[in-house]
Amino acid sequence: MSRYQRRMSAALSQHGKPAPEWAEDRWRWPVMVALVVTIPAFYLEMASSAPRALAATMYLVAAAVTALALWHSRRIAAEHAQRFHARWPQWLLVAGLLISAALPPSSESSVALGLRLLVALATLGRMTWMLRHLVTQGSVAYMLGLALALLGLCGLGFWWLEPQAETLSDGLWLAFTTAATVGYGDIYPTTPASKIFAVFVVLLGYGVLSLVTASIAAVWVESEERRIEREILLDLHGQLRVLRGEVSALRTAVDAANGASKSEPV
Repeated sequence: MSRYQRRMSAALSQHGKPAPEWAEDRWRWPVMVALVVTIPAFYLEMASSAPRALAATMYLVAAAVTALALWHSRRIAAEHAQRFHARWPQWLLVAGLLISAALPPSSESSVALGLRLLVALATLGRMTWMLRHLVTQGSVAYMLGLALALLGLCGLGFWWLEPQAETLSDGLWLAFTTAATVGYGDIYPTTPASKIFAVFVVLLGYGVLSLVTASIAAVWVESEERRIEREILLDLHGQLRVLRGEVSALRTAVDAANGASKSEPV
């Protein structure tokens, strides 16, 4: 066994995870950052004034990092004689990123815009799957912080894409009304880029705000369950004290009866 394999075996035994899962965890954040980069690349392709090479480079970097992570996971699994489950959706995502880099600008072709939109939806699904462990913390403060962070990023996006959002506060207000599906109408998406961005914000709003309300409801339910459990425990303790008293009285009566029977003359 080589030094590299010994180091990997020691790390795997320390983390207590199968080889492919451990390798995938190591690449989680690099892949996440690479996929996030495709978000501005998508909108740069819609702007006719943006440099074409910059957006294509972003797509190529995301595809390269994702493919490298998959190759590394397969290599680790093969070295440790463990099964590597089929990752064909991820390879399809890599192919979609490569195709997005090779397509003509979205501002010139509606077909290219549609294909890049499908890749963007697949990228969003992949990022959501990779971050699923972050939404299982169960803390209301944690979920509120996550919701505020996402709304802040969405506000920055609207500030960048929407001409009516002249200030950051306008972008944040548009992000909140869009995520909450309120739609007051004072500020609304007017450009194709901001309209497409609003679709993603609505999807994120449904997910994140639902998690926040579910966490608050879970806290209320948990407090009510604890109160009921406390009452049940107090009732059980009271019944146990009564039973102990009755058992003690029975023992005293039995001992007295045995003593009386022994003291009687034969």
